[in-house]
Amino acid sequence: MQNVDGRVALVTGAGQGIGRSIALRLAREGFDIAVLDVNGETARDTSNEVEAIGRRAMTLVVDLLEVPAIGRAVEGVAQAWGRLDVLVNNAGNVPITPLMEITEAEWDRVLDLNLKAAFFCLQAAGCAMLAQRGGCIINMTSISGLGPRPDQTHYAAAKAAVISLTTSAALTFAPYGVRVNAVCPGIVDTPLTRQIHVDRGRLAGIPPEESLARKVAHIPLGRIETPDDVAGVVAFLVSPDGAYITGQTIVVDGGILLVR
Repeated sequence: MQNVDGRVALVTGAGQGIGRSIALRLAREGFDIAVLDVNGETARDTSNEVEAIGRRAMTLVVDLLEVPAIGRAVEGVAQAWGRLDVLVNNAGNVPITPLMEITEAEWDRVLDLNLKAAFFCLQAAGCAMLAQRGGCIINMTSISGLGPRPDQTHYAAAKAAVISLTTSAALTFAPYGVRVNAVCPGIVDTPLTRQIHVDRGRLAGIPPEESLARKVAHIPLGRIETPDDVAGVVAFLVSPDGAYITGQTIVVDGGILLVR
């Protein structure tokens, strides 16, 4: 990848898992990183790792369910560092609840974080990027948004909507040199995935390790996905090598959709 020293990336949900790996990968590629997470301790840990790589880091402890806080955070990054080149919309939650047991409150929580917050992060970043006539937005989706998920219907609906949001934003922003793409991971080895299989295992009456192993057994490439697998695709999409790609959903799942 070409050196991009001086470029600025904002990664939401960067305190752990996929977001942390993306933040560190982009730091190694020369980006300064604004690390946004609702958990201040993990956000600061990621910021320290970014600085250890030799890049600047900014820690933003923000609850993305508070929409006004989103605008303040994004504007703060652009003002402090003079630009915003990349937004990675990564923050999310994935509760496991059978369709007929989803309450209105749970529906709202899942849609508010996985869709509403993603939209307003995109909108706020778009303001900065359109003004500077350039930038790249990556929306993290999921294979759950590409098919039925009876035990996470609300999450699947939100991620399907994010894919639609990606295409609409890509067409809106293209005349200004701003690209918008979605990255669609499969089964990624993160604390969130481990918790998902604690919940799935409880519903199925099996240990969480067995629940996860059953899913991994169906992956054609024969192993669970790592956060770095996802981070590498993001790094490509925001690089000059990805400069002619917009409005696309890139599936990174080890081939599991081939056998679903």
